[in-house]
Amino acid sequence: MSYVRSPLLGMLWSGGMVVLGSILAAVSIQYFLLPNQIIDGGVIGVSLMIARYLGDAHLPFFLVVLTIPFLALSYFFIRRNFFLYFLFSSLCFASALSFFSPCCPVTQDPMEVVVVGGLLLGLGAGMVIRAGSCLDGTEILAILVHKKHGFTIGQVVLFINLIIFAFYGWLFDDAHAAIKSLITFFIVHKTMDSIIVGLEDLKLAMIMTEHSEKVSRHITEHMGLGLTIMYGRGGFSGNDKEILCVVIERIDLAGLKNCIFQMDPRAFVSVANIHEAVYSPEAPATTKRIKKKRWGIFW
Repeated sequence: MSYVRSPLLGMLWSGGMVVLGSILAAVSIQYFLLPNQIIDGGVIGVSLMIARYLGDAHLPFFLVVLTIPFLALSYFFIRRNFFLYFLFSSLCFASALSFFSPCCPVTQDPMEVVVVGGLLLGLGAGMVIRAGSCLDGTEILAILVHKKHGFTIGQVVLFINLIIFAFYGWLFDDAHAAIKSLITFFIVHKTMDSIIVGLEDLKLAMIMTEHSEKVSRHITEHMGLGLTIMYGRGGFSGNDKEILCVVIERIDLAGLKNCIFQMDPRAFVSVANIHEAVYSPEAPATTKRIKKKRWGIFW
């Protein structure tokens, strides 16, 4: 993918993503989760829990009040520009929740509520995060705990949310709602991951071969892929080696390996997962093959 070069266009694009993501998240909560007494994790989950206890109409107010401490944390411990994005997304989300007032649920089927509600909320939250902000302050707390104590952000978020879901089930004596909320949470986060890192299934192949020139020519000319050549030295032999690095889609990986081992049966190929490949607008003309879903690393 490429990024918008104009700062103004980039800001407008990010703002549009935040607004649309907030609307999708609000629709999920007001028409799927809240009427069926299902909550999400983090600040949103706690707000939904309080709203169920004190009144659904006050949900936007509870969300804003609970978000204020995390806004302060983002201002003092993260970045000032992130604080502004977070403030904007919080106001958009609260406004969307107020606009889409609670009503009769679109569906009461547990499977439809969990899946559709989770997909919409994950899609909305993922779009907001992709724009450089977030809807929930739990991740900010998780980042600070990670820096201080070494736990991963995912571990902290999961631990916090497990406590929230357990407390929700205990408070309302409703284990089924807590379990459905937990399932919804996992659907939300899987959907968020797909939006944040993209749907492409990309691999990084590192190739060590005695015929690097022949192999690299085949990769660039016949497979339409770009590559980077790095230089290393064998740990046992001490010989200098060329290491070919190629970013490739999973469906093309088998063909790449077959071609390599046909040219050099003794070649070594290591493969790793990657989340995203980005090219610059000033990249060489060969990178335009990316339009055909051919990814490479370029200098």
